[in-house]
Amino acid sequence: MPVVNTVPQTVFKTRVRNEALGGPNPFEWKDVTSEDLFKGKRVVIFSLPGAFTPTCSTSHLPRYEELYDEFKAQGIDEIICISVNDAFVMYQWGKHQGAEKVFLLPDGNGEFTRKMGMLVDKSNLGFGMRSWRYAAVVNDGTIEKMFIEPDYSDNCPSDPFEVSDADTVLAWLKSSTH
Repeated sequence: MPVVNTVPQTVFKTRVRNEALGGPNPFEWKDVTSEDLFKGKRVVIFSLPGAFTPTCSTSHLPRYEELYDEFKAQGIDEIICISVNDAFVMYQWGKHQGAEKVFLLPDGNGEFTRKMGMLVDKSNLGFGMRSWRYAAVVNDGTIEKMFIEPDYSDNCPSDPFEVSDADTVLAWLKSSTH
């Protein structure tokens, strides 16, 4: 598992609302870069195997959403949830979850996840290539701390969820001198 010190440079394909388009689907494509997301900001990013999956939907995302203001109080500018899903799936999942504070970032091609060293094969679940579950505190593009779930491997028979959760990351922020 490679260790990276800075977030990789990637272009994310996102969809944004544009009311001027009208109609039932007033969205257009917008490229968002790693620099757009991380430059000059302190960000918590967390990654999960897939939108609409059980742990991701019942625990991982909802708790970051719930604790958002506490993260802000610790000097975090933004919380980003990334998944190897396309923009359409991430949008619908966000609507389904009622996510209003956490930014759901699609990594449809898995490029960012691969460059982070977190792309794993989950073919044993019928998922194909997906992100390993992790979180990171990023300051102006530099990774301050990584929280990588144990047993990192292709086709892992379990889905560990012990260290990338919102409470663990928030506790680290409260105890760190950064």
